[in-house]
Amino acid sequence: MNASPRRKELTRLAAQLFVQEGFDRTTVRMLAQEMGIKSGSLFHHFRDKQEILAAVIEEGTQNALVIARRALDNGPSHPEARLRAMARAHLETLFADRNAHVVALFEWRRLAPDASAHLSHLRDAYEALWLGVIDDALAAGVIQGDRFLVSRFILGALNWTVRWYNPEGPQAPDDLADELVAMIMAGRGDQA
Repeated sequence: MNASPRRKELTRLAAQLFVQEGFDRTTVRMLAQEMGIKSGSLFHHFRDKQEILAAVIEEGTQNALVIARRALDNGPSHPEARLRAMARAHLETLFADRNAHVVALFEWRRLAPDASAHLSHLRDAYEALWLGVIDDALAAGVIQGDRFLVSRFILGALNWTVRWYNPEGPQAPDDLADELVAMIMAGRGDQA
């Protein structure tokens, strides 16, 4: 997709409006007004509202991949440390680019089938990073459980923080990540 600075700015503004109003309730007129352009001018940058939604999700998912890969490439190799690094990277992504990720989490189902198919490779690549880290942690005995369920529990818990976490509050995102990893590690003791 076109990565011009103007298009990126329009995508950021659209993400904000999609979070505030929801994708279905957001009109082209509302988008143009938020972006400070005429409705017709919007179509110089995007074909339609669907393309705007796809651009928001694509940008957010690409940013998540970059941050996660950087955390793994520059981080320690021990499975527990890698798990913490991924949890921290996930929260960094959520809070640094909150609107794009809220849209990806809650509006993905609104994507047209062709856009969903196009963007699935990015989502799958991100999930593959997580699965690799989880597999290493399971193999090392750092955590226990079913791989599928562990991945869903971890990502679900991290993703839900966009609903309740207050960045102005007493806990930093790294504290949340460390607490989550501590909780999932707590279950690794002997089972009765």
